[in-house]
Amino acid sequence: MTTMVNSRRMPAKKAWAQAGLYAILIALALVIVLPLVWMLVTSFKTDADAVRQPYSLPDPFSLEAYQTLLTSGQQPIFLWVWNSFAAAALQTVLILVTASMGAYALARLDFPGKRVVFGAIIATLLVPPVVFLIPNYLIVQNLGWLDSIWAITVPGAAGAFGIFFLRQFFVGLPPEIEEAARIDGAGDIRIFVQVVLPLARPALATLAVLSFLGNWNDFLWPVYVLLSPENLTLQPGLNQLQGAYSTHFAIVMAGAVIASVPVLILFGIAQRQIVESVAGSAVKG
Repeated sequence: MTTMVNSRRMPAKKAWAQAGLYAILIALALVIVLPLVWMLVTSFKTDADAVRQPYSLPDPFSLEAYQTLLTSGQQPIFLWVWNSFAAAALQTVLILVTASMGAYALARLDFPGKRVVFGAIIATLLVPPVVFLIPNYLIVQNLGWLDSIWAITVPGAAGAFGIFFLRQFFVGLPPEIEEAARIDGAGDIRIFVQVVLPLARPALATLAVLSFLGNWNDFLWPVYVLLSPENLTLQPGLNQLQGAYSTHFAIVMAGAVIASVPVLILFGIAQRQIVESVAGSAVKG
């Protein structure tokens, strides 16, 4: 009798545990989604309505903020979007090239001091990025790259995270694949390009998305090295929408919505590769 009572209690406890888990997940989802919904709703308000009723639905529904932002000519929003896209794409390519080669060397090749080099690279992850602000600025200034696309792409093109991320993926690849290629007469470069990189496509896609988002959302570094309004990227450009004594909230939110669209498109395109990369890492772990 006691066994039957306990067996009935177990499904009930499991159901309550699942309900509690779903409640926590829904609460976390609301915390993440509600600011985005508020941003979108505010962008369709008039400037006065955004200040007077910040937490209400648009009344009336207005495209005034988008019209002001896109057609006024005072803010070159399309130029800022292009500058951001060009800088993020260029830095992403540079990161994929440098990180993949460095990670493959640390994962598969044997050379003196490999562990020391890898340890030094990992140690840089523990240093706050703001520490590199002044040294990187002096290097960019001496190279004559201030106010150019090279200033916001080259300094971050050899990050330690990309090398660490891809190295962990390369280590998990079966060595028999490379041994079979060597038997067929392939060298290290050919194995890397024709064998390893195609297998690492999910990890490369994940790193590409993370790198693109990191550059796209970067604010502090472009503020220091980009001087001309026409050379600004989107994030420091949107900062100019805020006045010294007043802020046009509807216009600022419209700019934030425009800045979010390319990110959502990129994630939608690369979502499958990201899921495959995370699932593969979970299986190997």
